Amino acid sequence: MILNRYKIVFFSISIALFGCGKIDQANLDAEIQEKANEYIKVSEAQFDQSKMSLGKIENIEFPSLIYVNGMIEVPPQQRAVVMATMGGYIKTTPLLEGDYVNKGDALVTLENPKFIELQQEYLEVNEQLSFFKAEYDRQVKLKEENITSEKSFLKAESEYKTLVAKHTGLEKQLDLLNISPIEVKAGNISPISTIYAPITGSITKINISIGSYVSPADAILEIIDSDHMHLELFVFEKDIMKIKKGQAINFRIPESSKETYKAEVYLVGTSILANRTIQVHGHVEDESEHNFLSGMFVEAEIITGSDSSLIGIEKFAALKDEAIVNNDETSYVLVLAKKENGIYFFKRSTVEVIKNYSGYSAIKTKVNLDTNSQFLINGAFSLLGE
Repeated sequence: MILNRYKIVFFSISIALFGCGKIDQANLDAEIQEKANEYIKVSEAQFDQSKMSLGKIENIEFPSLIYVNGMIEVPPQQRAVVMATMGGYIKTTPLLEGDYVNKGDALVTLENPKFIELQQEYLEVNEQLSFFKAEYDRQVKLKEENITSEKSFLKAESEYKTLVAKHTGLEKQLDLLNISPIEVKAGNISPISTIYAPITGSITKINISIGSYVSPADAILEIIDSDHMHLELFVFEKDIMKIKKGQAINFRIPESSKETYKAEVYLVGTSILANRTIQVHGHVEDESEHNFLSGMFVEAEIITGSDSSLIGIEKFAALKDEAIVNNDETSYVLVLAKKENGIYFFKRSTVEVIKNYSGYSAIKTKVNLDTNSQFLINGAFSLLGE
């Protein structure tokens, strides 16, 4: 009985010792694994094949920026909404959206019986004008000879000048309809009025079709001259005092390109809009080299000067954006620890990105890095992503 108890105790102790041995071994294995994962290794062949490159921290002066949104637009004088002077039915419209027209090109023709009535009235007044002018001239001579009465002279003068005013008014109406008074005097009466392009540009909207009726309040089509594009930016009220004419602007069109374009502040608005923003007008550099379209959304940054919040050399420490990898809201860089036997050994280090500008990120590190430390610039994302 006693022997059996000894056996049980011995067996229990053996199990305990064996269990402790397993725990110690597990801790040892974890420590070995941690040492093995301390470096990210890259062979020289992989480094060259992947076109990786190294770089050092640079001291970069970061300007003070105001981030804004806006649109690409054209000045009001380069946008034309075409409307009819008098209502009518669309007779012809040979154009499509996107067509390019020159100032003076025929856009559409309108047809209306009232155009005939207007020309007929003009002809009648034109004929009457000859008679009343002759009577007025006669009364002038008679008055000079004191043969006619003052009343007769004033009546002839009034009738003649009234008819001249009516004749001039009808002639101006014909001009607005692009109907030649000379042709009407020659007996060429037409029910057609032609509308011509007021500016040179591209047609961006067509709101009519053949046979449709348009009134003077209806927009027939829209023409935009895109030779000069500008930025219309909206700056919040709290930032507007920092904006001055001549400041540089960097902007992007996120929906269509990753390229950064340049512009300059040209005008600053003087009134606050309903959304508590002020409109800022910017002139685009080399606009003729880019295929900008009116209405494009832009993201922009206005450079207002040197950033006084970044004082001291350590705060100007910067790396190229490609060297920094964001993962789970934490930013990392890869620092070259050593190179042995054709193998690059990199250590991962956490950094804090203060701000970005022109392809560089101002950073702070939790540990002091040697100014001669080398960082993996190209290729860091692929390694940390793994």
